[in-house]
Amino acid sequence: MGGVTSSVAAKFAFFPPTPPSYKVVVTESNHLIMTDVPERGNVDVLKLKTKKGAEIVAVYVKNPGASLTVLYSHGNAADLGQMYELFCELSLHLRVNLMGYDYTGYGRSSGKPTEHNTYADIEAAYRCLVETYGVKEEDVILYGQSVGSGPTLDLASRLSRLRAVVLHSPILSGLRVMYPVKRTYWFDIYKNIDKITLVRSPVLVIHGTADDVVDCSHGKQLWELCAEKYEPLWVKGGNHCDLELFPEYIRHLKKFISAVEKSARLKNLSGPLTDNGDKHRMSTDCRDKHRPSTDWLDYSRLSTDRRDLSRSSVDKREKSKKNMETGRRSTNTIDQQEKARKSIDRFGGMVRSAVLCNIDCFKPHGSTRQTRKEKKGIVK
Repeated sequence: MGGVTSSVAAKFAFFPPTPPSYKVVVTESNHLIMTDVPERGNVDVLKLKTKKGAEIVAVYVKNPGASLTVLYSHGNAADLGQMYELFCELSLHLRVNLMGYDYTGYGRSSGKPTEHNTYADIEAAYRCLVETYGVKEEDVILYGQSVGSGPTLDLASRLSRLRAVVLHSPILSGLRVMYPVKRTYWFDIYKNIDKITLVRSPVLVIHGTADDVVDCSHGKQLWELCAEKYEPLWVKGGNHCDLELFPEYIRHLKKFISAVEKSARLKNLSGPLTDNGDKHRMSTDCRDKHRPSTDWLDYSRLSTDRRDLSRSSVDKREKSKKNMETGRRSTNTIDQQEKARKSIDRFGGMVRSAVLCNIDCFKPHGSTRQTRKEKKGIVK
């Protein structure tokens, strides 16, 4: 019954770009390359067999300084050619290896897309990481964007030693995107709401507050259901497909990657890493109530004040010298902040040139003119 349901759902749930944005060709040295994208020496182009019999296209972006690997499941109405530049930028800025793949029926992958085919697709990509590149389960971060949250959570619910999971504009389920139903029906697809509680890895949820395709409440409810929470990112004014353009996106993602790299201490950490006990802390903007790091800094400042009072005998030349050193440190701090800001700006500039995904990937336009795809069904 599940296969029939998935096949019916595929008629209105999946819209791969037509024609695909790239081709795959074999070079004289018998290597695969993608056309219509810049050729890079650190990117492997692969064709993987799934247990459902399809052959899917994947890319593996290598970063020599990486200790972790991200397995990225992209959103609807996008393919690898459109995601290629973003994948390369994420690998560079996050200092991770990154594997992205096209679902069955997407890009140059064979077959037709269905819910259960996407589960087989992510399994094939994960198996390639383990068997071809020697990646350990505990060094893998699963990243699911929009409809990609479906295969991501399906796999995450079955792997207990994953390093972490990132849910980017995720859905509670396919049906819940269109209707605020209170229960799960047999014909629903991507029942993320039922699988999130089975995930034992730290979960970061990123969602735009102005998302008019998948309401932000989807991300918030999934975060509430997480067993191992990380401080979420609710991007103020962010829509469904533009979150990468906000500076806080890459900044918060870097912070998360840095935290989960220290996995040996992961379960012993508290506060900003998991935030399990504070359900009111729903946003990176709500940091004023519990700021242990800020309290520590305040304590340090009080200690410094007491030391200053006790050092009244210091001569003016030493004070002047200290002021000059403080000035230099302040200048260095400003330079470092400016350097970081420019790095984030460069990331945003690169992402603007990439077609991230179709903003209409779930809901139709409100206009009276309908496209052929809109006439076929409700979900885009």
